Amino acid sequence: MIISKKGLAFIAFACFGVNVYSQDDMLALLDSAGGKKTHEKVIATFKGSKIINMQSTETVKAGTMDFSVTHRFGNIGEQSGGGGHQLYGFDNSADIRIGFDFGITDNLTLGVGRSKQNELIDGLLKYRILSQTLDNHVPLTLAVYADVSYSPQAANQFYSGVVKNADFKQNDIHRFAYTTQLLIARKFGWRFSMQLTPTYQHRNYVLGSINADNGSVESNDLLAIGGGFRFKITKRLGIIADYYYTFSDFRKNNTANPYYHPLALGFEIETGGHVFHLNFTNASGIIENNYIPNTTDSWLKGGFKFGFNISRVFTLGGKKKH
Repeated sequence: MIISKKGLAFIAFACFGVNVYSQDDMLALLDSAGGKKTHEKVIATFKGSKIINMQSTETVKAGTMDFSVTHRFGNIGEQSGGGGHQLYGFDNSADIRIGFDFGITDNLTLGVGRSKQNELIDGLLKYRILSQTLDNHVPLTLAVYADVSYSPQAANQFYSGVVKNADFKQNDIHRFAYTTQLLIARKFGWRFSMQLTPTYQHRNYVLGSINADNGSVESNDLLAIGGGFRFKITKRLGIIADYYYTFSDFRKNNTANPYYHPLALGFEIETGGHVFHLNFTNASGIIENNYIPNTTDSWLKGGFKFGFNISRVFTLGGKKKH
């Protein structure tokens, strides 16, 4: 597999950001904690379980449930189907997801959700392996994330584009797709956090399409690498962004089936027990099994859409009596 210059530049930038950090920022963190506790964990590398599109290293606290509503409107630019007649995308809904994430332990989250796009029902698992410490004894936070999705679409929709073939048999197993990620993050002082996300994805069923420009065939397996960050302007307002580069010859310069790497930019607002993400992205899907393989809109052609993530945490069960 040949990695493009753009991919190498992105990886180098991400690695550079992880390695070149400010000792002054870490000392400031130690000072804010009084410098008395050994190996104390860094908290709130990111505020929510997602940056925008990308999962973060944050997990749901034990005994709590994180209820989230994520919405993506239609494209804003007229060249990509938006414009004034569509109220710049507000007349359309590219995707909506309602999710419930449960904290089994402070480091283990299990969740379920349902998305409008492809009618996906998904289950997820996130486990935090390591937590960054204030004294730099552990320099990074490390977590693993896995998601499995199932599409109950009608057969004529799910198998759309299939050429009739007597040897082809429909099978319910085709409807499953899987994503596995390693989440590597670091908090550089109270303002700035950064994450690198190597990704492997497998879809049980894909159309055997061919890129006529280079002869590459669509495959069931995909590799991608993502990067994201949060920069806090104030204690309650921050800038957030994430991006994925997908390694796929089929998607490279494919004029018949154009593909663009998912890029999202936005603001994070904290208000009491709520966290709001107001963002713009060219990805129409919300979960990885949709947007990593299927982002077909270009920022340069107005193919970005407004969206928001709203999260509310609830404590499960009553308070313990002493």
